[in-house]
Amino acid sequence: MAEDASKDADGKFDVVMVHGKTDDGEGAKVLRARPGRLDAGEVRPLRDGKPIASKGEIVRLEKRQDTPLYDVHVEHTLGEAQEAPRGAHHGPAQVATQSYRESWERIFGGPRDAPN
Repeated sequence: MAEDASKDADGKFDVVMVHGKTDDGEGAKVLRARPGRLDAGEVRPLRDGKPIASKGEIVRLEKRQDTPLYDVHVEHTLGEAQEAPRGAHHGPAQVATQSYRESWERIFGGPRDAPN
């Protein structure tokens, strides 16, 4: 019966077990079990004005009754939506309108013929 409580509507599970504090004492060390994976990691509280990691997940943990386990509810996955689109580059936008090209050619001349 406890096994059924760990599963969501799709029959999947995602739970963590806290097993100690982080070295700085601000978070907790956890073992996380989900389908096909067993991970060791850390959880830390979100704090106003402090940056969050660029990769990982923002999760909500819900304590299970009479067990040392917490159900994991993923609120947001970091690092996916924030990634730059394919072909993106750093720096200012590169704009080459028709009037820009005409002014360029007027100032610097048109394209040169390739040597034979």
